[in-house]
Amino acid sequence: MTNRPQMYDAIIVGGGACGLMCAAQAGLLGKSTLLLERNDRLGAKILISGGGRCNFTNLHTTSDNFVSENPDFAKPIFEKWTVQDTIDFFESYGIVGKEKTLGQLFPVSNKAKDVVEVFANIMRKTQQKVRLGALVTNINKTSNGFEVHVNMDEESVVFKAHKVVLASGGLPVAKLGASDFALRTAGDMGLKIVPTAPALVPLVITGKDADWYKALSGNTVMVRVSNHRIAFEEQVLFTHWGLSGPAILQISSYWRPGERIYLDLLPGIDLAKLIKDERDAGGKRKVAQLLQAYFSKRLLEALGQILPLDIKVASLSKTDANLITAHLHKFEVKPATDKGYDKAEVMRGGVSTEELDPETLMAKKIPGLYMGGEAVDMTGWLGGYNFQWAWASGYLIAKAI
Repeated sequence: MTNRPQMYDAIIVGGGACGLMCAAQAGLLGKSTLLLERNDRLGAKILISGGGRCNFTNLHTTSDNFVSENPDFAKPIFEKWTVQDTIDFFESYGIVGKEKTLGQLFPVSNKAKDVVEVFANIMRKTQQKVRLGALVTNINKTSNGFEVHVNMDEESVVFKAHKVVLASGGLPVAKLGASDFALRTAGDMGLKIVPTAPALVPLVITGKDADWYKALSGNTVMVRVSNHRIAFEEQVLFTHWGLSGPAILQISSYWRPGERIYLDLLPGIDLAKLIKDERDAGGKRKVAQLLQAYFSKRLLEALGQILPLDIKVASLSKTDANLITAHLHKFEVKPATDKGYDKAEVMRGGVSTEELDPETLMAKKIPGLYMGGEAVDMTGWLGGYNFQWAWASGYLIAKAI
């Protein structure tokens, strides 16, 4: 085992969004940090985000866009590092954001690697140390700081620092180096962990309905998806194993196994009025013809298997009209499960906010230990919200370490 005598102000475990922001901001403040990343490159999840384009923040970010036992915990943190701070920070390094749908900001270049390069450049200029291929195996509290045990270059190394930042993310996606290290370490040190689960994840349909969904694979439709907790209006994608698309990813963070979700397949359209108006005009068209402006041919055919759509509106009984209206405005779905951490964009749950000082994100029970990013119980909606949390938490920690 090799010992490295240099004493850093802080060792940052994890080279994702939070860890990179923390190291960069600490460097700009004149502090010395060592960033340890188990992958052979920095920002692995940043590089694949937004289809490789990186939706690096969302203009509409508030604590209301987060799932947590205490989402209000994020309020003062978002006041200390705002969306405008994110925009100004990246613009100062040449990255101008352009808004796509629903407040999402992407670099004009559409290249996620440009975002990662901003942090790499800052760390080089401020002489922050980075070690790639560094697998942290253990963290020990000492009388004057911490010892961080690392497997690196086929040897065991011990690094020392006054403070440690756990920014190694959560459980999605294993092939990108995700692990339970931050959760396990925090738990071993006596911190409360809110139960974790995949979030922003596709949902799986099994049983007698599976073939119906499979036959629609590739079809998309704008819906209002809801449960008893929340509703989102975005696109849903039918797949050979169930449902995906932005609407489903959003609702998945609020879904629990055994529960149902509901799809309004005609959001903003009064189908009952549409049928009445058609009937008043003579009702010569079939219900399917009335709906063909809203659905693909394949989706109409599939819906025709469970609803009387091949009837002229003039001949449609009140019972059937009510059945069609109720079904299309509240299409019931009972997912069997989700696609798991390998297909999830983020993790729900994590280190409880009860354990952290909201001014610094330091663990109240363990002076000198800080937690940020996805490992904390603060899970954002789809569309750049999780990045804003990562930048904000990384900045706050950098000021404190």
